[in-house]
Amino acid sequence: MSNDPASRSAEGSAQRALKQGVFLHTGWRSAGTWIWSRLRALDSVTGFYEPLSNVLADLSLADIAASRPTLTSGHPPLAAPYFEEYRPFLQEGVRGVDGYRKRFGTDRFFHTPDAEFPALQAYLANLCERTTGHGSVPVFKFCRSSGRLPWLKHAFPQVMHAGVLRNPASQFASGWLLNQQWSNPFFVAAPFRVLGLNQSEPVVRQAIEICGVSLPSVAPTSDDAYAIACEHYARTAEGNNAYRAFVALWILCVLRMADGVDLMIDIDRLGQSRDYAAALRAEFQAQSGLSPDFGSARDLVEETRRSAARMAGIDGRSMRAVHSAALKFLKAQSGADAAFAELVREKMVLANELTEQWR
Repeated sequence: MSNDPASRSAEGSAQRALKQGVFLHTGWRSAGTWIWSRLRALDSVTGFYEPLSNVLADLSLADIAASRPTLTSGHPPLAAPYFEEYRPFLQEGVRGVDGYRKRFGTDRFFHTPDAEFPALQAYLANLCERTTGHGSVPVFKFCRSSGRLPWLKHAFPQVMHAGVLRNPASQFASGWLLNQQWSNPFFVAAPFRVLGLNQSEPVVRQAIEICGVSLPSVAPTSDDAYAIACEHYARTAEGNNAYRAFVALWILCVLRMADGVDLMIDIDRLGQSRDYAAALRAEFQAQSGLSPDFGSARDLVEETRRSAARMAGIDGRSMRAVHSAALKFLKAQSGADAAFAELVREKMVLANELTEQWR
């Protein structure tokens, strides 16, 4: 540190300006876990995995050791179990993370915070404050937060909000192939569930209609009952409809990111450009003081191209109209500036190319 008082003051101001944590807003199969793992690897970080996951409602201390990547997850090897960082927030003989409620596990897209949000804010604040109190930087990896991103941005202005963006064709293909190969319908069912539980919100209803999504005919009487109905629906869902549902949810999440992130992480570009990986690291350093190494990112676009022959049950050529409709929907909303809209347009052009080979 400089001996000059003015310099010391400037350095102190810069230090105070650093964000006091990171919220990673990601989607299922977006490679968000890999991004989180690179931050978690830093000694100064405490990395919380999926703080809104309904798994946390029943988690016990005895369960933590088994919470590791499976052969089918596609996740990177982890030095510690997924939920290791929740140990201080669990009690011996008691299930459930302190402050967590199952209702947190469903994303919401309403413009104003719902009745559950004060409890959600208190829960996340407790995780943050106890972590920073021990001299560590909290980093959260969410898959259920994008709809609530503006709420969280307002409630947690002191943290860095980063969005993870992957083109919809690659992101969908990752979950669709898991269902084909391992009969795991979760990632096919999730868009139907989130859309159905939020369909009373006008912007969600509009996205459903524009993308031509057919939802399960069952009325959502409760979150749990509707989740079960959607899993059953996903097991026999027509492939084109499953993709339309995914794109509708994807564009809604992108719309919320347009209005709320401090940094957008382009997963497709990250695996193809070492310069971009270095620039992304520098951006994290500038905003949060953290310096994660992204140099080992895989080219996930090329992986999607190689898997095209395995994508059965979807007429990829007909998806161009869905991509076009979703992009028009985004451009018609307030909050998406021209540069961001252009980035999304590039993602749709890439998605057109990748889905062309699907049959």
